[in-house]
Amino acid sequence: MADSDIETAVARALEDSPDRNFTETVDLAINLRDLDLNEPSNRVDESIVLPSGTGQETRIVVIAEGETAVRAEEAADEVLSVDDVADLDDDDAKDMADETDFFIAEEAMMQDIARHLGTILGPRGKMPDPLSPDDDVVETVNRLKNTVQLRSGDRRTFHTLVGAEDMDAEDISDNIDVILRRLHADLEKGPQNIDAVYVKTTMGPSVEVA
Repeated sequence: MADSDIETAVARALEDSPDRNFTETVDLAINLRDLDLNEPSNRVDESIVLPSGTGQETRIVVIAEGETAVRAEEAADEVLSVDDVADLDDDDAKDMADETDFFIAEEAMMQDIARHLGTILGPRGKMPDPLSPDDDVVETVNRLKNTVQLRSGDRRTFHTLVGAEDMDAEDISDNIDVILRRLHADLEKGPQNIDAVYVKTTMGPSVEVA
């Protein structure tokens, strides 16, 4: 359970958000310090499963064949074969990459996918999660539906989705708590490498969390 300071900040961000005719996302802005982000090993690059979910639709494409492809139809938004991937022209591949949150592919196909889509998916940080023969594709898809990516690149400030404004403040706070705990564990100096953290809705003002 998140501490009361996080929940207070989230509640204020939700209250201060102006009324809109759409459901806004709730985002976290994280400011790092005392890290040389020109050194790739110091950059944040994490996949985190949010305990309360994202509150958003997450589009997932599975690249598979045979029984795995059949099972993937139950949970994924789209299922492609290697031949389907090979037939994509650059514009279609770029559109698909921009519209898709996560790709999953059978391990045996990763080399072919890298050859056909590597230059498009790689720079977007969207190369597929490899699926081993023992992995349950439905379980993997469902896990990724509640997953967010934390990527700082070479920037000291980066953002990540933590929920939607129609979620309870407590649930959003639990998501933030998981993210901060992961960062504290993974950063070289833990909390000392975090300068400030802010939460906000899409169009609302920022509220400091930590």
